Amino acid sequence: MAAAAIEISQLHKHYGAKRAVDGLDLTIEKGECFALLGPNGAGKSTTVEILEGFRKRTSGDVSVLGTDPHSGDRSWRERIGIMLQSTSERSFLTAREALTHASRLYPHPRDVEATIAAVGLEDKADSKPQTLSGGQRRRLDVALAIIGRPELMFLDEPTTGFDPEARRQFWALIETLRGDGTTILLTTHYLEEAEHLADRIAIIADGQRIALDTPAGLRSRAADAIVTWSDAGGRQRTATPKPTEVLRALLARTEGEVQDLAVTRPSLEDVYLGMISKGHATASADDVADVEEGQE
Repeated sequence: MAAAAIEISQLHKHYGAKRAVDGLDLTIEKGECFALLGPNGAGKSTTVEILEGFRKRTSGDVSVLGTDPHSGDRSWRERIGIMLQSTSERSFLTAREALTHASRLYPHPRDVEATIAAVGLEDKADSKPQTLSGGQRRRLDVALAIIGRPELMFLDEPTTGFDPEARRQFWALIETLRGDGTTILLTTHYLEEAEHLADRIAIIADGQRIALDTPAGLRSRAADAIVTWSDAGGRQRTATPKPTEVLRALLARTEGEVQDLAVTRPSLEDVYLGMISKGHATASADDVADVEEGQE
């Protein structure tokens, strides 16, 4: 079996008494789109910066494309693409010039014009960053991250400032990259984005992993479905782990159609907020098994 793209075992990063990352274990497979979610201050950015080689860890084992990022050399860096949360709004270079310059740093870069088209900047290719909107600057950031044909991409809040149409266009680009075999580590506050793009999602809080599963697996952790309907008393609502039983009871006591009947499952956002609100949630048996497997 090919080695994983990223392997993290018992990762710690401490700032005095503050434990920004507190014993994190993760394995991200090659070709996977993996989303790392958590509230502000959960340790997401610290973890990503350690994986990128920009921050030293306190302890633990980390492997990124088979290399300890703390000692990664130029040849290792040529294999990764990094999109930061924000970049400078001031530049002497136009978008096209910046991409042309960046492309010269890699042995097998993407075509500059094709990259500009891929991120939808054809009309702004000769503009400088300070003249671009926030969403357009983020598109340029994406272009700079993918110009080197990376094996692994780090996308930190990539669609901040995007309108809904631009966000969907970005999703299509990421799906194309994943189809080409690129491994993607994504952090985002948009739960819909994580659900649409990610093969698996890890949720962390206070530097610890509290959940790891597919988007569908996370949604299934919500025990109750919501059944709503209308009757003579107005709009009714009940939460139940057995919606079929509720429906049978409704049908048995209702003549004709049950008005405004709907059965809904909690969204990924509902599940996420529930987990975060519990603080240090206890990992499920599946999570514990994942940790043990990663340590073998």
